Amino acid sequence: MNTKLSLGIDIGSTTIKLVLINENHEILYKTYQRHFSEPTNALKQYFKEVLPFVEGKSFRVCMSGSAGMGLASRLEIPFEQEVLACTEAIRTLIPQTDTAIELGGEDAKITYLKGSLEQRMNGACAGGTGAFIDQMANLLNTDAKGLNDLAKKGTKIHTIASRCGVFAKTDIQALINDGALKEDLALSIFQAVVNQTVGTLAQGRPIEGKTVFLGGPLTFLDVLKERFITTLNLTDDEVVKADNACYYVAFGAAICDESLEVDCQSFKDKLEALSNSESSTSYSGQALFKDDSDYQDFIDRHSKAKVKRADISLYHGPVYIGIDAGSTTSKIAAINDKNELLYTIYSSNQGSPLNTVISQLKELYSKLNPDCVIKGAVTTGYGESLIKTALHADFGEVETFAHLRAAKEFCPEVSFIMDIGGQDMKCFFINEGTIGNITLNEACSAGCGSFIETFAKSLNMSVAQFAKLGTTSKNPVDLGTRCTVFMNSKVKQAQKDGAKVSDISAGISLSVIKNALFKVMQLKDMNSLGDHIVVQGGTFLNDAVLKSMEMLIGKKVIRPDISGHMGAYGAAILAHERNLESSSLLKKEDLDNFSFKTKSYRCRQCGNSCMITMQIFNDNSRHFTGNRCTKGIGQKDKVEKENTTNLYRYKYQRVFDYKPLENAPRGKIGIPRCLNMYEDYPFWFTFFTKLGWRVVLSPMSSKELYERGMDTISSDTACYPAKLVHGHIKALVEMGEEWIFYPCINYEQKEDEDAPNHYNCPVVAYYSELLKGNVEELSKVKFLYPYLNINNKKELTKELYSYLAKFFDGIKKSEVKAAVYYGLAEYDRYMQSVRDEG
Repeated sequence: MNTKLSLGIDIGSTTIKLVLINENHEILYKTYQRHFSEPTNALKQYFKEVLPFVEGKSFRVCMSGSAGMGLASRLEIPFEQEVLACTEAIRTLIPQTDTAIELGGEDAKITYLKGSLEQRMNGACAGGTGAFIDQMANLLNTDAKGLNDLAKKGTKIHTIASRCGVFAKTDIQALINDGALKEDLALSIFQAVVNQTVGTLAQGRPIEGKTVFLGGPLTFLDVLKERFITTLNLTDDEVVKADNACYYVAFGAAICDESLEVDCQSFKDKLEALSNSESSTSYSGQALFKDDSDYQDFIDRHSKAKVKRADISLYHGPVYIGIDAGSTTSKIAAINDKNELLYTIYSSNQGSPLNTVISQLKELYSKLNPDCVIKGAVTTGYGESLIKTALHADFGEVETFAHLRAAKEFCPEVSFIMDIGGQDMKCFFINEGTIGNITLNEACSAGCGSFIETFAKSLNMSVAQFAKLGTTSKNPVDLGTRCTVFMNSKVKQAQKDGAKVSDISAGISLSVIKNALFKVMQLKDMNSLGDHIVVQGGTFLNDAVLKSMEMLIGKKVIRPDISGHMGAYGAAILAHERNLESSSLLKKEDLDNFSFKTKSYRCRQCGNSCMITMQIFNDNSRHFTGNRCTKGIGQKDKVEKENTTNLYRYKYQRVFDYKPLENAPRGKIGIPRCLNMYEDYPFWFTFFTKLGWRVVLSPMSSKELYERGMDTISSDTACYPAKLVHGHIKALVEMGEEWIFYPCINYEQKEDEDAPNHYNCPVVAYYSELLKGNVEELSKVKFLYPYLNINNKKELTKELYSYLAKFFDGIKKSEVKAAVYYGLAEYDRYMQSVRDEG
């Protein structure tokens, strides 16, 4: 280098890192900060801290990071791809490294340095990254550091999807609503991140040797790093210590050959001029409101849909309560015997809907006059069952019906209802006063309220502030109808290009409705909605979202003034219509003394091995979640008295309960307990036993077995039974089996002469080939995987004899023929026994 100083800049999806080094690679200055989607301003701010080192001098500079390319171009400085920059830093600072795992804000990477260099990076999904961890921490009402502190106290790991934040939120919210401990949830979240990274990126190439962990999440979250080490079975010697692990991309940029020498003053001038750069963001071209007058007319029109109210302080009489424990918030509504609203409260769950509802009820009780009598209480929403059991509410109601009942109070002839909540969308077509068709978002919550809330928080704004800005937009950003992960990236790109926050807010509002109408409902004809449309849910309190709805469907809609309370209000009306003499809901003194404790345990009474969470309340009533049957919750006797035949259990035992030879002249042969072996094992056990082998099965399938082999899974889209095979194969190798047999079978036996075909699924037919190419442990054993037609006895005998004779001396065709005969006979007996049992 011609100069002594080099500056590396790494601008990622959520953070900015600057590293200034000298010719000895000593770090003179470093910073790691969140840029809150304003990387240009962040770079200006933190370069000022570098100035004392470079003022009046020349220095070399290079930029990297997922958000750095555009800035590098505008500053006319080199850009180095982040994986290459990180690899250069690893080779310079820790050359002994075989594998590097790096997590960033929206990126996850695995770099294999041993043997052929290979780099793998997440593409379409940001599940299991820093942004994912931030979202999960927010659900538990903490931050990333707080999540790490909670995880240190966790003891149980729940199954949580991590493919993206949408699926994970659904799992976590259900566990939260069911009372799972926050400490266990935090630990489970970190394990989900590990599973996502290893399962999605490794895909067949094992993570082994000396491994380093890089990036912010793996630097600052020690429990997350521990979960990686435990899952990968790394020893202390195999974990490479890396100082400044979150700065490796910036360091790599500083030392790369592409870095350019620049004059400090000229670089400062270019940096200051960045604010004048043109935006490349796409805009929709249509403002939500023409002017202030248009907005005021809109407000006046929607202010007419008001619920009938009564003053709670003056009321004396029966009271009916509706409790809506939603995905992110809990709502309570209290009405009188005329369905007039006496009281409402709307609060964030803050990770515990039960505690939130108890606090809300206490506040309600403090408002009621002494002679008021609670005559009915109904729960609805995600936490319906838990709240009903814990607080002894009279009954629960599905939320769709509660929302419909509330809508009828505002528009008796309602034809269509759209409800958008924190994580869910519900669309009801109403036919003659009853629900005719329901459309729900299932696998995706793109554009729901939680997305708006999360983004508002990332800007250090309240949801109300962010929503208000959207109404002032003159040119909303066009964000399309993509999923939350992609939309989030597009929003950030718009900010990097200088888009106004007001235009982004309006653009998000439009996308929320576009997602609901065109992705969830797949609406083709707006006339199918009818002319009496009611919208509800907390998200519609956002005027920009409401206006977007009217613009896109070309119709005026009704938004009740209690849009966010409609589930609770409808539940209260349903409580009134039950006409109970009195309610069993806990009284104020009961709430004052209310307490509960949570216990988790794994039921071992069947192969499901359910992880059950039990809440025990102070009156000894209990609430269970996670159980697939009644055995694990103390109702085993009831099940046994019903004398119900468990055909799955019978078949499983019938297939696998064969006793292997004690003294096997030909030795042992391992068979994985997977895929088509659930049908064919009786044949193969009998075949090999007759030939003098002791057949050894892999263990029963389990989540732990899956995790044992997940680093060798080459495709994330393979079915779960196929993914389990990797664990079964690894288990057999670890059990010391020298020979493993798992054939490729195109055709199964034809069970019915009239059946159109008897092909195996391609995964079942050829998975052995995939295993051979991806499970490195198979190189240590003899893996037998002949191509066979099990439906043709003559051909099967010929193929098996010619194949086995290659490996085993002395095997005769006549004994193979006899073994096939006995095997097929046993297979027929097995099939008949299953039919008879059925």
